[in-house]
Amino acid sequence: MTTITAGELAARGFGASATRFDRALLRAASAIDAYVIARVERRDGAERRRALTAQTAASGARRDAEALAATGMLPR
Repeated sequence: MTTITAGELAARGFGASATRFDRALLRAASAIDAYVIARVERRDGAERRRALTAQTAASGARRDAEALAATGMLPR
């Protein structure tokens, strides 16, 4: 969540490459994030999970509709 991606660094003009240690740290951070997310999701109730699923689906549909509208393809 707090890491800067390689694409952002390249866009900013940084030419540093990631070392093996850097990649290992990023993998560890990603694994920790996944572990924490899984624990939090397990503690949430079934109703909350269903609500989040519905909210995610709605926001995805809206994002898709906005992308189509940006290209001039409106639904009929």
